[in-house]
Amino acid sequence: MRRRAMISFARHYAEACDRLTMLIPDNLLLLIARLGIAATFFLSGRTKVEGLLTITPSTYELFQTEYALPLIPPNVAAHVATYSEHVFPILLVLGLFTRPAAAALLGMTLVIEIFVYPDAWPTHLVWAGLQLFLFARGGGEWSLDRLMGIERRQQK
Repeated sequence: MRRRAMISFARHYAEACDRLTMLIPDNLLLLIARLGIAATFFLSGRTKVEGLLTITPSTYELFQTEYALPLIPPNVAAHVATYSEHVFPILLVLGLFTRPAAAALLGMTLVIEIFVYPDAWPTHLVWAGLQLFLFARGGGEWSLDRLMGIERRQQK
């Protein structure tokens, strides 16, 4: 009796999973991943500038103190981080060069985790999960990568 009930439960669960898979397309998941990680980094980049892209004095100060990195001068790191937090998120929103943009932001995430905020690993793990998903799968059907033929249609 228990075995039959377990088999019935497993069958119903599998059917429910199949319905969910059909209701939520992979392209929607890729779009949400692109928008979510793009928003996180873009909004961070906006805190470092005034106007369009004028880096604030407080940003330079942060990179000299709290965000100090080995081997990279603070003023260079401030520029690289600030521009990266603007350019790569825009590419992700457009779905243009999705894999390289996700890889660049993953690199930033690793630098932040290792050198700046090592105790923030739960947050960085969430970011890395989205970035790895985009790096592995690309922007999906709803991206300029696909529209322009930069990425081919995925085989299923």
